[in-house]
Parts: sequence; structure tokens; C-alpha cells
Amino acid sequence: MKTPNGLQALIDDGVIDRVLRPLKSGKEASVYVVHGGGEVRCAKVYKDMAQRSFQQRSLYQEGRKVRGSREARAIGKATRYGRKQQEVAWKNAEVDALYQLRDAGVRVPEPFGYFHGVLVMELVTDAAGHSAPRLGEVELSAEQARDFHRFLLREIVKMLCVGLIHGDLSEYNVLVAEEGPVIIDFPQVVSAAGNNASRRLLLRDVNALTACLGRFAPELLDTWYGEEMWALYETGDLRPDTALTGVFVPDTSRVDVESVRHAIEDARQEAIIRQQGREAAQEE
Repeated sequence: MKTPNGLQALIDDGVIDRVLRPLKSGKEASVYVVHGGGEVRCAKVYKDMAQRSFQQRSLYQEGRKVRGSREARAIGKATRYGRKQQEVAWKNAEVDALYQLRDAGVRVPEPFGYFHGVLVMELVTDAAGHSAPRLGEVELSAEQARDFHRFLLREIVKMLCVGLIHGDLSEYNVLVAEEGPVIIDFPQVVSAAGNNASRRLLLRDVNALTACLGRFAPELLDTWYGEEMWALYETGDLRPDTALTGVFVPDTSRVDVESVRHAIEDARQEAIIRQQGREAAQEE
């Protein structure tokens, strides 16, 4: 096939030998099956911001770290340089997450490197050696659905224990490989501690998978694993091997909303003062 523009530089540098075929095209990137390193792999070519259809980017970018204070200020002011740095940070997010999650024992594709804005990684295959289907494309028995649900919850816990939440997890970004489910697509990964929407995104991830697998094992629909693991995470009691029950009793005690508002405002003002002090020190 004709070599896509985004992959020619990798061929020129010898990272890959040739492009075999397109694999999929999504809202954030196009993925191709390539040959490199003596084996078949896949290459993810990220789309530029103007080409992407994904909305609510700011929701996911909150809490992400950038290289330095200059870049952080530029991003905050939405300057031209800031937008460029924001784009770089967005494209690096998945790469960094894959390496971190592989080290944590989460079943994700093995990354082989990031070259010229392209992520080269393992091609996930099924038992026949074909590209693995998505979770939403397979029929499961009730027992398989329960096993997959149990396994995927454990992977989500491992992710949360290293401070990450997928943020867009569903039946469309879980592949069913020969050895079982593999989680893919991490451009929207968020910091559990640094993003105000982290709890909501975690619950959405868990609920999306539960709804999918609950079609085959309806009893899963009556579980509350997301709420349970978040409560344990907040108290510092969540571990990769923590036994979850799926049972959760919400705290119905009355909340002093006014006190919460004051605490938030105090924290905001303190953050502003500290940032102003840092900027003044750097200028000096």
C-alpha cells in the first residue's frame, strides 16, 4: 500500500521496513499494521488537534504534568507556543502511560518506541494470529463474561494504584487476545490525584465495562465495584491485590456545603499566591 505521510520518516530511519495495511481509524489517530524489528507490529499515527473530533479535551488534560514552568504558563495563557506544548503533552500521554502500566503489570500492548510523533507497539492478535477483535464484537458465555469482568476490574485497580485512570474505557478499547482482554487507547488517561473529574471518570469506566459484560451475566449489573475501589483509594487502603466485594454503602450523612465552599476558595487563593511567588522568583 502507499505509505502514509506520517510513516515515511520511520521507514527512512529504519524503524519500520514497510506498511502492510491500515488497521483502524479513530477520533484521535489512525493505526497501521507494519513490519519492523523482524516482526509484525502496529504504528499509531496521531491526528493533529484541528483534525481530531474528540471533545472536552480540557477535562482530561487537567492535572497532566508538562516539562517546565514556562510551558505550564504558556498552556494556561493559551498562547501559540502554549497550544503547541499542549499538543505535545497530549501525544506523549499515551506513550508515558503504556510504559508505566507495563511496569505495573497491567495487560496493555507492549510499546517499542515513539518516533516522529508515531507510537510503535505490539500488534494484539487472537488465537489464529489475526488482529484481535474488540470486546463489543465477541459473544461470551456467562462464565467468560464473569471472568473477563473480574480480570478487567483487577487491571483498573492496578492502574488506580499507580495513580492513573483510563478515562475512556469501554467495549471499544478492550481487545480480546488469545490470552484474554488487553486494554488499549490511552490518550485520555488522567491523573487520579490531579484531576477533579477523576472519580466520575473512574465510575464511568467501570460502569461501561459492567454494562457490556452484564449482557451475558446480568448479575454483574447489581454490583458497585467502581464506588468501592474509589472509596478504598481515597482512604489509602487500595492495593493491587485488594479483594473487592462489589458491595458499597454510600455515606448519607449531611454535608456542610458552605464549609466545603470556603475550604475550596481558601485552597484556590493559596495556590494563586504560591504560583505568583514562583513566577516572581523566576523573573528575578
